[in-house]
Amino acid sequence: MTAPVLEMRNVDKSFGPIDVLHEISLKVHAGEVLCLLGDNGAGKSTLIRTLSGVHKPTRGEMLMDGEPVTFTNPKQAQQMGIATVHQFGGTYPLMSVGRNFFVGAEPTKGWGPFKVFDRQKANAIAVDAVQKFGITRITDGDRLVGGLSGGERQSLAIARAVHFGARVLILDEPTAALGVKQAAHVLRIVNEAKRRGLAVIFITHQVMHAMAVGDHFAVLIRGAIAADFRKGDKSREEIADLMAGGESMADLEASIEGYMETHEGHPPPAH
Repeated sequence: MTAPVLEMRNVDKSFGPIDVLHEISLKVHAGEVLCLLGDNGAGKSTLIRTLSGVHKPTRGEMLMDGEPVTFTNPKQAQQMGIATVHQFGGTYPLMSVGRNFFVGAEPTKGWGPFKVFDRQKANAIAVDAVQKFGITRITDGDRLVGGLSGGERQSLAIARAVHFGARVLILDEPTAALGVKQAAHVLRIVNEAKRRGLAVIFITHQVMHAMAVGDHFAVLIRGAIAADFRKGDKSREEIADLMAGGESMADLEASIEGYMETHEGHPPPAH
């Protein structure tokens, strides 16, 4: 079997004296959806930030294609093909579809100091990309993103990540604020990303959504993996019971915020 696209081995993450992640071992292969399940306060946010290069592991290692990697910032993770899409995709409501698609990497036309944003090219590429993901309602690249549904905004962000070479998609609660119809559309987009051979890490606390797309599941409780299993191994009720077994980390997260404020946002020393 080929090596996982992305893997964590025995990863811990601490903020000074506060331990948040404990012995995390996860792997995701190309063309697979890994569902990371956990209730609010389970440690999902810290795990996402560690995967995407915001935080460096205190202990343990991360690997891509079987080779150890170290990310000192999110840009390095992006350059390696790791794209994180948060709720509503980090889109800008008062900007057009074309502008949102290419924000930070705008195509230009002209020469030297006379270069300007190539709106026509950007719009054509953006509309084509989202329509290939099944978002046929978007036909005008000049349309403001604020007029799109939550599902369409998520789909735009995913299509953008794929266009710019993402190999691993980290989806942070992509269906949490959506209605039934919009959530179903996002789940279809996740399946399309899997069909295209991307490795997808789907973070959610909604068991039904996870079961609709997942191949591999991990339950996170109080910063540790409480269960790791494949599709079909557990029922919806068994998964829900596992998730309910963890206590809230609200007090721990408050301690972390206090620690970070005390240290003026500087990263704590490595252990």
